[in-house]
Amino acid sequence: METMNGAELIIRILEQHGVTTIAGIPGGANLPLYAALQRSTRIRHVLSRHEQGAGFIAQGMSRSTGKPGVCFATSGPGATNVLTAIADAYLDSVPLICITGQVPRALIGTDAFQEVDTYGMSIPVTKHNFLIRNADEIPELLCRAFAIATRGRPGPVLIDVPKDIQLQEMKIERLPEILPIEPALSCASDLVKQAAAMINTAKKPILYLGGGTINSGASDLARKLVEKNSLPATMTLMGLGAIASNHPNALGMLGMHAARSTNMALEECDLLIAAGVRFDDRATGKISEFCPNADVIHIDIDPSEVHKLKRANIALVGDMKSCLAELLPFVNEQERHDWRQRIAQLQQQYPLTIPESLVPQKPYGLIRKVAQLVGEEAIVCTDVGKHQMWTAQVYPFSRPRQFLTSGGLGTMGFGLPAAIGAALAHPDRQVVCFSGDGSLQMNIQELATVVEQNLNIKIIVLNNNSLGLVRQQQGLFYDNAHFACDFTIDIDFATIARGFGMKSVDFKYSPLAGELLGDALDAPGPCLINVPIDKDEEVYPMVPPGAANKAMIGGFMTSIKN
Repeated sequence: METMNGAELIIRILEQHGVTTIAGIPGGANLPLYAALQRSTRIRHVLSRHEQGAGFIAQGMSRSTGKPGVCFATSGPGATNVLTAIADAYLDSVPLICITGQVPRALIGTDAFQEVDTYGMSIPVTKHNFLIRNADEIPELLCRAFAIATRGRPGPVLIDVPKDIQLQEMKIERLPEILPIEPALSCASDLVKQAAAMINTAKKPILYLGGGTINSGASDLARKLVEKNSLPATMTLMGLGAIASNHPNALGMLGMHAARSTNMALEECDLLIAAGVRFDDRATGKISEFCPNADVIHIDIDPSEVHKLKRANIALVGDMKSCLAELLPFVNEQERHDWRQRIAQLQQQYPLTIPESLVPQKPYGLIRKVAQLVGEEAIVCTDVGKHQMWTAQVYPFSRPRQFLTSGGLGTMGFGLPAAIGAALAHPDRQVVCFSGDGSLQMNIQELATVVEQNLNIKIIVLNNNSLGLVRQQQGLFYDNAHFACDFTIDIDFATIARGFGMKSVDFKYSPLAGELLGDALDAPGPCLINVPIDKDEEVYPMVPPGAANKAMIGGFMTSIKN
């Protein structure tokens, strides 16, 4: 029998679940948690400079490992600040545990200092949430939180703990048992055979892979399916890395900023095998005109996603890894020579890049050069904007969980703290964060966290002194009326980084030399690299918002002989 208070019990259960790092900021309502955490010998605390940063640091740990990340925030503004990171995790199906302090129970509902209804505010953006009413609930609810965050379709769970409950003492005989992992949900065997028959008889099938492929650990099985049946495979933004970009059957990303050849192939396909996707509008364009000639097989663990946006001919509801394992034996080996030849023709006629765009002074060339210098083991994070799309288009991703980016919510400010989380989880790997000048300013204070933790992160700022994608859309769709998108001061990010104690390199004042870039990337510890980019460097091709994918504009075209 051991006497401990609620805060100490929470820390003990987190230790029991294998938590080794927590990001957060203390405040009045969660100081008992911090008092207990200070005495822990197994959990490292990382002091972020903003609660949103703490949430994205936890996401970086989770996205790069597949395990739940954990963050702390106090009541009131601490809780409201972290909600953006929680919403981001919810839309991208990232397992996250957020524990917030709350005012004492007697003050709840009185508009007390730093009181907000954290429970009510978080309902729409969490997979589940709890307001703990008594310290006796802590063991069960905390264990359930980890199970909920990881079972089925992953997602964030918030636990709001009043301060008096954190201080409430109780006698504990033993810690609760960790809830067992549920067996994988299998697909109906008759539907699996029907799906295999559709794949075997299709003339122009395409495999459409999303983040669920990576979440379920099904990437190897997806590759085996691709190779056995000679399936061309396209990926969503969240699915990049599920199939290596240099695989001969990989079509790269689909949708708004895909290669024109990829979207054109989808226009022609007669069977779409959608695996771990939710038919997001940025991938499908106008949904009623997406893959107009194709039957659909939809594989997903979340039954609410099936038939929600695109009617499926066959729906395989279950864990994707299990579903693909059951599907593979019934799929025939095929060459699909004609279909692969047709796609090769489209790719030759509509290349994503041309040699002139791959020089290091241009965004595509810079990103490719960085990839070459850091090697295949690097983890790549981005913020949101042009740099994100350029990276998604041309970075040679080779494995799952290599690419961390904000997909569903599209949160500027994601990249730097997510890179911190990835570096904390993988101290032996180089972490590269591609950011923009607009995005970096959203959470620039986390440069202090990078330096304080001495993390191996290289921040590459593609600096066009504007909100680039906003500016591009205003130019294309709002009569070239550029308003509130250009910054009127030229921020010296290299000097700011040095002010935080970080090394920096600024290519504004010197030519972009490969040797200097290589030296900056090779140097141990953090470094910020500022690279000026012309405001008129645009992201093409592009599908106009709300249009069908076949209506994409821009890009390159070459003449070929039939």
